[in-house]
Amino acid sequence: MKSDDILNIATKRGFFFPSGEIYGAKAGFWTYGHLGTIMKHKFENLWRDYFLKLSDNYFEIEDVNILSEDVFKNSGHLKHFSDPLEDEKGNVKQFNMMLEVKVGVTGDEKMYLRPETAQSPYISFKREFMALREKLPMGLAVIGKAFRNEINPRQGFFRLREFTQAELQIFFKEDEFDVNFDEVKNYKLKVMDKDVKCSSLKIPKFYAYHLVKIQQFYLDVLKISKEKFRFRELDKDERAFYNKIHYDIELDMDSLGGFKEVGGLHYRTDYDTKNHKVLVNCNGKNIYPHVLELSFGVDRNIWALMDIFYRKEKERELFLFNKNVAPVEVAVFPLVNKDKIPEKAEEAYNLIKKDFNVFYDCKGSIGKMYRRMDEIGCIAMLTIDHNSLKNNDVTLRDRDSMKQIRV
Repeated sequence: MKSDDILNIATKRGFFFPSGEIYGAKAGFWTYGHLGTIMKHKFENLWRDYFLKLSDNYFEIEDVNILSEDVFKNSGHLKHFSDPLEDEKGNVKQFNMMLEVKVGVTGDEKMYLRPETAQSPYISFKREFMALREKLPMGLAVIGKAFRNEINPRQGFFRLREFTQAELQIFFKEDEFDVNFDEVKNYKLKVMDKDVKCSSLKIPKFYAYHLVKIQQFYLDVLKISKEKFRFRELDKDERAFYNKIHYDIELDMDSLGGFKEVGGLHYRTDYDTKNHKVLVNCNGKNIYPHVLELSFGVDRNIWALMDIFYRKEKERELFLFNKNVAPVEVAVFPLVNKDKIPEKAEEAYNLIKKDFNVFYDCKGSIGKMYRRMDEIGCIAMLTIDHNSLKNNDVTLRDRDSMKQIRV
């Protein structure tokens, strides 16, 4: 199975592996290894660089993972954040997925690990609104951990109890969210199996604009093919009751049997600001700002990238990552460990290590070293041989075609 092939490489090469496995790993908890950590940080930085630059008034904040009980009373999580659980007698009851924490010397104070990062911008909004000169629209982004006591975590790395979210909460005055719609009005969005002209969708212009920007992130930045990407609109029976409009971002993953959700765009109206009593004065009028939420599961996107770019060929397994997400961009090898070739290889390595993510390897035959680098998605490989000593050049090997040239 494809999922087994990917997991084999991931755990063997240092992308990710079950947490605490020497003591018996618990389902839903995973450790990012050295390659996975680089890849995760690359994704997060791409996300930051792209979405925070959609406006000069979008900023990132960082909050704690543990919040007070009152936060989740007012947000509705203590009442609504639950899944049905059936006991041995067949009775079904609601099981709240929040993880409780006891705080203080006596342990009497009850707090909770946050089940989503969204609440942090909502409870921080008023202070940031004042600090940023009371201007709307205003965006607050969070990239951080969330925790859910899933009853039965399934699908390996895809459904976790501890996971990372990248979210942008955009606060705006109702009916006053201007975007450059002319820039995107003719753009064709992939909605389910159809290409739909942006201007033909019966949704607010600000919402359609952000759908376009999300699709462009996946197609132009992450380099995912349009066939593997789509939006799916959720009707009122599927979406959360507070969402006026809800489109899921879905990617086609063979390992999970088709299109699966990796994020979403949600128009939450003023539900959150009213529940947290965040009333602000905007141009002389007291309002509860409306919220547009761009939400992405970082870990789910990492798995999706590994699924979509994985290939199994006759002679090798590899990931066809592009340079934006590849954890190792260049590898340097000495052909043999003698005749001052390793010293020359180290010279080449030192020349490029400040500009690329570079890996140096000298263990095993050149063929085995190539295969190891193919397997982790390294884009280019430089081999130093006896001719390199004479001509001050290297053999450059391309991962995708396996072609080699002297440069």
